[in-house]
Amino acid sequence: MNAIRPQSDSAEPLRHDIRLLGRLLGTVIEECEGKRVFDTIETLRRTAVKFRREGIDADSKLLEQRVKRLQGTDPNSVARAFSYFLHLANIAEDRDQNRRQRARALIDDTAARGSLRDAVQTLASQGVSVARIRRWLADACVVPVLTAHPTEVQRKSTLDVHREIATALTQRDVPLTPQELADLDAALLGRVATLWQTRMLRYTRLTVADEIENALSYYRSTFLTVIPRVYADLSKLLNREPAKPFAAPPAPLEPFLRMGSWIGGDRDGNPNVDASTLERALLRQATVLFEHYLQEVHALGAELSITTLLISADAELLALADSSGDDSPHRSDEPYRRALVGVYARLAATAQALTGQNLARRSTVAAPAYQAPQELSADLATIAASLAAHHGAPIAKLRLSGLQQAVEVFGFHLATVDLRQSSDVHERVLAELFERAGTQRDGKALDYLALNEDERVALLRTELAQARPLASPWIAYSEDTTRELAVLRAAAAGRARYGKQAVRQTIVSHTETLSDLLEVMVLQKEAGLIAPAGQDIAAEDGLMVVPLFETIPDLQRGADIMAAWLDLPEVRQRVKQAQNGAQEVMLGYSDSNKDGGFLTSNWSLYQAERALVDVFSARNVRLRLFHGRGGSVGRGGGSSFDAILAQPPGTVAGQIRLTEQGEVIQSKYKDAEVGRWHLELLVAASLESSLAPRAEATSAEDAHMAQHGPAMSFMSDTAQRTYRGLVYDTPRFAEYFFAATPISEIAGLNIGSRPASRKKGQRIEDLRAIPWGFSWAQCRLMLTGWYGMGSAIEAYLETGAPDAPRSRRSRLAQLREMARDWPAFRTLLSNMEMVLAKSDLAIAARYAQLVPQRALRERVFGSISAEHGRTLQMLKLLTQRELLADNPMLQDSLRERFAYIDPLNYLQIDLIRRHRAAQKHPDAEVDKRVQSAIHLTINGIAAGLRNSG
Repeated sequence: MNAIRPQSDSAEPLRHDIRLLGRLLGTVIEECEGKRVFDTIETLRRTAVKFRREGIDADSKLLEQRVKRLQGTDPNSVARAFSYFLHLANIAEDRDQNRRQRARALIDDTAARGSLRDAVQTLASQGVSVARIRRWLADACVVPVLTAHPTEVQRKSTLDVHREIATALTQRDVPLTPQELADLDAALLGRVATLWQTRMLRYTRLTVADEIENALSYYRSTFLTVIPRVYADLSKLLNREPAKPFAAPPAPLEPFLRMGSWIGGDRDGNPNVDASTLERALLRQATVLFEHYLQEVHALGAELSITTLLISADAELLALADSSGDDSPHRSDEPYRRALVGVYARLAATAQALTGQNLARRSTVAAPAYQAPQELSADLATIAASLAAHHGAPIAKLRLSGLQQAVEVFGFHLATVDLRQSSDVHERVLAELFERAGTQRDGKALDYLALNEDERVALLRTELAQARPLASPWIAYSEDTTRELAVLRAAAAGRARYGKQAVRQTIVSHTETLSDLLEVMVLQKEAGLIAPAGQDIAAEDGLMVVPLFETIPDLQRGADIMAAWLDLPEVRQRVKQAQNGAQEVMLGYSDSNKDGGFLTSNWSLYQAERALVDVFSARNVRLRLFHGRGGSVGRGGGSSFDAILAQPPGTVAGQIRLTEQGEVIQSKYKDAEVGRWHLELLVAASLESSLAPRAEATSAEDAHMAQHGPAMSFMSDTAQRTYRGLVYDTPRFAEYFFAATPISEIAGLNIGSRPASRKKGQRIEDLRAIPWGFSWAQCRLMLTGWYGMGSAIEAYLETGAPDAPRSRRSRLAQLREMARDWPAFRTLLSNMEMVLAKSDLAIAARYAQLVPQRALRERVFGSISAEHGRTLQMLKLLTQRELLADNPMLQDSLRERFAYIDPLNYLQIDLIRRHRAAQKHPDAEVDKRVQSAIHLTINGIAAGLRNSG
């Protein structure tokens, strides 16, 4: 008997799995690379482990020296070994999370915090009825949106092997005979050997088509099956009466949890995205979806072998069977199978019509295509009703109910693809259209770019009411204008083909003015997506124009822009009739952090949300916030559950979308059970945040803002000055950044279709926020998740805001109260604490040595080091404990991981030094080998820290 009987609070099963995987990896390395390489890797590992356990500086220096002595192919082997160990440790940790949840359920039937069960019980204890939850579901919109970003470092090939290893680990938890255990471990060894012999890096940069396929792999492994299970779990919780074994399964829930995607439609700064990529994204999504539907219906046909010789069937079911065209004598008494033959044939015909492909697994009878998902739902409902009426409800629950829910959620489109483009592109396109159309103003040719904001708004509103188009098919426009109009026309065609849910939003990056939004409305009219203002508007007509406020100034004026937008009669009409009374606003975490630093970004986002709630409430419009969160804390990362519950009252209200970016997707969703838990957390947090008694929450929040808001504003101003003083006001800071981090080497890694910078050069302003955060993580500073916070807290304690408590002791007591009682501040500190625990100033100092100019190095790193120490000191003062003292599991995990991340950092530093020296005296063969090793270390460090951008 091998099975580990896990206890929910025991770390031993995880240690056992990690030791097992590490031992197997060592066996593979010794076999494939030889004993000398294995001994080299093992010596480095033992030195790193000894340093982390004993903290003796001599061991750190010895590790550094041994890394520097690596020659030939050894750096690549060392980088791969430590990287793959960290990948394997991640797999083990993810499986252990599932194991702990299961163990907790076996030991204690109490609902886990964050589960759907806990959310429903919590709401019930607060007097929220099931009927109210059902009403909430009818109007709710909870959407994780998958995005592709330039820091997604893992290949799909390796992720596929990861899933197989995870499955094998799960199988080891059940009782096995000695032979079964030996066979399973042999299979595990084979998977680890496959991983070692699989290329970790891509030879070529990802294309948008690659990114589309990568995202679709998560639908096959997780979303298509797990999302219907989440619905089923919630449905059971809402049907509180004990279900009778043969009671009819409940009807599918309203589709409140859906999937979104930016892949194929996000053009902002990515010249590789155009109309063809949007068309491809929609086509490939539909293809994967119909493959799933056909597979499920085929399986149902095998399962529903029910004969009318033994059990009756509804007349409607018999009619459906008779209309199927199936005349096989072998199924003459099996109406469910005959009906499903017809459903399968119609699905195959639908897939052929929409995708142009024959996706059927077998030949089918001639049948008309479904014209809409509702027709498929009706046929499945007929089958389900007959089963329920004739003692077949348990049979329906096996597969049919899940398929019914899937059709409700995924329709014929799978996921809604958002469009996104920068406002300055829209501006240039409109300027050209007005110019080429010969538009006049005061008897002169109109120069749109020269108009002030009021003039632009007036012109655009007038244009929206015009029936005639601006664009002409007889005029050759610039590339920008041609591309933008083609994308919008492709969106219109996609909606007509796959349904209006296929493309619903068009996001305007860098929204700064009201005209930025009106410009997109005019372009939609040009593409035939909306009719001229004043005409009738159908439900879901056109694309919702979504502003993206991403810099600190944009966040501060966002509420005023939305007030002006919602006060336009033509917009109010569209919101009411086409958008079901809701308007979406996107908030950017990455760029606001890069612009103003960690604290100012978070506080500006918080204040912006409160201001938006007031604007929307006053106009009786439902606010849907779209959170542009990333993986790192500097980009809004951290626990989604805690983040949602820490939102100001009224900001969720059943309406929330959030991005799942880059490496976060594979971390959360590569494993079906882990993915199910993260989706459950998202829904549970949305439920609680939306339905918890509003008056009490609002009163508590108002009290926090009145008492602590001035302190937060004071600290935010101080933090922003400190941050911008370093990043934007320090002479030659960009030079330091490009030398002391692997940003240049990251740009050369084939990990995304989008360029790392908007423009060529070394201006911080032109660098994308994602590789900016990625670079600071690689050098172990994690600067975007804490810098400026120490100075802010210290300044408040020493001087205070004008209305602050008079004594330092009183101000400290106030900050401790905020850390204890205010969810917004508590979550902020918790996220920062996790980032600081991952940082390592000693290793960061080694990266600083890559800066050749000593004065610059000492000035910048001296400021960073001082602020790091100050922030640690202030955090400890507020929390009154050591880092992560309240989270021993994470503390233990990081302690173990550092022994494997440290060698990668030391190796990366040495390789970067070699690579940059070689660039001065090129030796193509040597440099290519060194460059490959650098990229391997980037992969490993990202895996070890469990976030990249």
